[in-house]
Amino acid sequence: MRMRCEAGAEEEFEAACGLLIDRLVRWAGEQGLPVDGFLVEVALDYRHRATADGRLGLWEPRHVEELLLSWLPQQLTELPGEERGDGPGTLRTLLRFLHAVRLADPRGPALDDSLGAVDAAAERYPMAMADRTRWGLAKFWAVTAAEQGVDVMDGAAFQRFAERAQRGDVAFDQRTLDAIMDRRLNGRGLADGARGEPQLPVVLPSDGELRRRAEASTIVAQLRGLAEWVGREGRVVTAAGRLRMADARELVDVLGTGDRTEGVRSSTDLPRLGLLVEWAKKARLVRVAKGRLYAVAKARPVLADPLQLWSRAFDALFELRQALIGARSGWHVESMLFDIYDEMLEDVLNTLYSLPYPMPWPRLRDSVHLGYRARFHLDAGPDLQHRMWFEHADRDLRSVLEALVDLGAVEREQGMVDPVFLEADLSDLEDSGPELPAGMPQELGELLGITGTAADPAAARERDRRLREELTAGPVELIRLTELGTQAVRQRLLAAGRDAPLVGELVQASAAGLLGVLAEDYDPDAARMELGGWISARGERDVALRQLTDAVRTMAGTAFRTRAQAMLDVLAAALPDGEGERLLRVLRGDAVLAPLALSALTHRELLSPADMTDAEHLLVLAESLLQLVELAGGSSGAEEALRAQGSEARDAVAAALASAHPDRAGLEELRHLAARAWHTSAVRHGGLRGRGRSTGKGGRTRRR
Repeated sequence: MRMRCEAGAEEEFEAACGLLIDRLVRWAGEQGLPVDGFLVEVALDYRHRATADGRLGLWEPRHVEELLLSWLPQQLTELPGEERGDGPGTLRTLLRFLHAVRLADPRGPALDDSLGAVDAAAERYPMAMADRTRWGLAKFWAVTAAEQGVDVMDGAAFQRFAERAQRGDVAFDQRTLDAIMDRRLNGRGLADGARGEPQLPVVLPSDGELRRRAEASTIVAQLRGLAEWVGREGRVVTAAGRLRMADARELVDVLGTGDRTEGVRSSTDLPRLGLLVEWAKKARLVRVAKGRLYAVAKARPVLADPLQLWSRAFDALFELRQALIGARSGWHVESMLFDIYDEMLEDVLNTLYSLPYPMPWPRLRDSVHLGYRARFHLDAGPDLQHRMWFEHADRDLRSVLEALVDLGAVEREQGMVDPVFLEADLSDLEDSGPELPAGMPQELGELLGITGTAADPAAARERDRRLREELTAGPVELIRLTELGTQAVRQRLLAAGRDAPLVGELVQASAAGLLGVLAEDYDPDAARMELGGWISARGERDVALRQLTDAVRTMAGTAFRTRAQAMLDVLAAALPDGEGERLLRVLRGDAVLAPLALSALTHRELLSPADMTDAEHLLVLAESLLQLVELAGGSSGAEEALRAQGSEARDAVAAALASAHPDRAGLEELRHLAARAWHTSAVRHGGLRGRGRSTGKGGRTRRR
């Protein structure tokens, strides 16, 4: 049971969604809690399709508010006369369920905090659902048609209505339609495709160490020196808001900018000093008012804390497009980078983030070129003018990198390229694109240009040949984020709703929460570090291991056996020095966990079929069938999957039902599913989207 599916992995998501809803509806019935299965489906759909991280088990207040006040009003069509769904009530039940069965992400808010967010949004929910300007376009026309007596479930009738609307023969609310279209065209509505790829976990030093490194930053020292030089009384500036030349010369010496002042008549001709002054303005450290440049009084605490000052300077960098790479006079023009500065800077930093190896400049340069080609619709030919444009943009990108180096966000060195950067061969592009090397962020593939199809394969091969020669000729410039830079980019990722794991952040998580996150989000090395820190924090190793195995046991008892299997697998893999194998062999005799342990041992080829007893063979068989039910998405999908196996599966099911597998409820469900699959007429199974679910609320099916 995965609580996050990759963008585009629709079958996997539909199966996970179906299983989650089936288990939730069953649990809610046992608890006497209200639930509408269709509304749960819409809520999960929102987290999967319209949020940056796609984590189904994490609900921050912003997600709660966006679901209830934007997504449901936009997506959920409730026709005249239909009973209105209880969105807040269903969301409360979903949140309680996620925490009860330990599927809630431990990095999210506590249950009470999430429920409080639902209560706050619930007061505005009815008004939001009634606000037609929040509706989606399809919902607007469906409700308009229904209000005029059209049976929108009758495809032919609705088509005739649409034709009349196109001819202008249908009355509708033009003002509302204009508002809906304006929201769509200006990108203010929620939409599919918002997902950002998850990043690898990172390791960061303490805040104290980060603060020490920030203190060593050249830019931090110069910004602080500039604010001190300006002072509370301020310095006179020209009518254009620039420093007087005498003051500029003094400040060049005070800050050590290295600008040449001989023969210079205007402070605008001191590029380094001009950048620092503009940087200080964007960082809200100084400001121009009434003909003077003043230090901002409220910034004094920031100036006193090097880490705060560094972070503010980093964020201000995204506003320095003009100062860094803008045209200096009317005789110059901006490069392609100038037009997409914010977007490209974000892409480059996100690519360098969590990268296991330093990025070679030639690879970064050419990957950014591919971004220019895509954004400016350049053809793939080696046109002389294009090369001039690229060289101009390269110079600007180097200026940006130099600013990042001075700040202490990026470091550069000369060295040999890691072989991983030689594996991305543009000449081998196919329709689906080659896969990234294991452990590399998806964004790297996008920037490297190794996803998708090349518009001109011959040109791509030639670029790749030249690039390989450059990368293998000898030492090249290697670029990577510093730990300060990593911390800053991580904060931006989190602010944007992205997932950016940090080794050590799970030390206070429950055992189930820890193993669930490790199984889904951590690479093996990071998982070993995180697990080791978690165990050490609990003092006694045996006690900690018992908590971990108990968490797997509890998860298996909640009828999420695939998740329990993943938790046990990651636990065994992350334990050091063969301890994981020894644990699995001990659990081979555990009354509850034996099927999972046997499955893990056989999967790792640590246990051969000849070494298992007949009873153990049956346990493994039963476990595989129970996990098949889950992977198929619950009852409907499992029926289809069993039926597709043909007569051979009947004998397997019969043998599994006769086994001593501890999940008796799961076996009983398997018995009923097999009976329906082979002794009744075919059961239609379709995807969740577009067909609705008939669980709860009198079996009503609603539309989106």
